[in-house]
Amino acid sequence: MTRIYAAHGQPVAPNQFCSSPAGGTGLEKNISENERIYSLAGGIGLGLAGLARGGISGLALTAIGAGLAWRGYTGHCHGYAALGINKAERKSSTAVPAQQGVKVEKTMIVERPASDLYRFWRRLENLPQVMRHLKNVRSIDSQHSRWVAEGALGKDVEWDAEIINERQDEMIAWASLPNGDIETAGSVHFRPLASGKGTEVIVSVKYNPPAGKVGAQIAKLLGEGLEAKLNEDLTSFKQVMETGMAPAPALS
Repeated sequence: MTRIYAAHGQPVAPNQFCSSPAGGTGLEKNISENERIYSLAGGIGLGLAGLARGGISGLALTAIGAGLAWRGYTGHCHGYAALGINKAERKSSTAVPAQQGVKVEKTMIVERPASDLYRFWRRLENLPQVMRHLKNVRSIDSQHSRWVAEGALGKDVEWDAEIINERQDEMIAWASLPNGDIETAGSVHFRPLASGKGTEVIVSVKYNPPAGKVGAQIAKLLGEGLEAKLNEDLTSFKQVMETGMAPAPALS
């Protein structure tokens, strides 16, 4: 069971795109430098993909790409302006600010005791075995770790994370630290089934895409959205924990 939400709890919809700035000068910069870079790169890539595809769908992709590239060029998003958001001036903070980002929740039954699942997940270096988009996770100390993942257009993204809450064999919660490439927070709960024959695993992840919600929408259009990744990750986790066998490499 998978759910994807905007930060205010409603499903993300196309009309939640940040509209591209109109022509003219004097636009106030209200997105961060990372957003500008990713907006430019994503807009150019999406525009080229749309031109190659052609037809109505290609035209739509090209139009979205042009708006995203202009957003990066100007550093201004009308959607942010309408909501009073200025990420260019936002102070460093942990995790994802309220009313921003995208949240996805996934539930899966795994036929192993909760204690086994907790121990595997708590050793963070194990996670790249079941999360294909992760290149490396390195523990710095008992509560802090360094993450490297595959990003858009072949560019890696890196961030530090902190475990902010945990209960042995029951749950782990984490949040990214300031100055990383993305802002993210999440939790995993392990709930033994009443039948005693498995564990319900509930994973909730919230993140702020480098290009804001429009970045999440574009990632979803290209088949690389958070929802799809989380589903693949949990399926791989289930396979590894139940069979001891790592999933087969993805076909290129």
